[in-house]
Amino acid sequence: MASEYLKYKSEELTVKYNPKICIHAAECVKGLPKVFNPKKKPWVEVGNASADEIIEVIKKCPTGALKYESINKNKNEELNYVPDIKVTKNGPLFIKGNISLINSDGEEVLNEGRIALCRCGASENKPFCDNSHYKVKFNG
Repeated sequence: MASEYLKYKSEELTVKYNPKICIHAAECVKGLPKVFNPKKKPWVEVGNASADEIIEVIKKCPTGALKYESINKNKNEELNYVPDIKVTKNGPLFIKGNISLINSDGEEVLNEGRIALCRCGASENKPFCDNSHYKVKFNG
């Protein structure tokens, strides 16, 4: 999945974004609209805020679609999240922690700190949520 991330760079920080696992929770847009603005191209303007401000907002992304990497390697994202599982009403399962996702062949396919898993069964990106629960009016 690492190759699916788009990269936006400043002198201090690289912001990585994976549109395939973004469910548009908009934590980034609400948290720092001068950096994350989906109405603009590019939609991420890393130079519009400090690295620390951007990192704090990225940490709120529930899916891991946004990540960061320090140019000088002193602020790389840690996978040391406190383990946490949240079932959202009519939506995905949000999981934080040092997560290793294993496929049916026993191979690790993902090692992340934050993911959103589909609960409705309609995602076209299983096991990840893609917001299909809205289309199918999932109730759970």
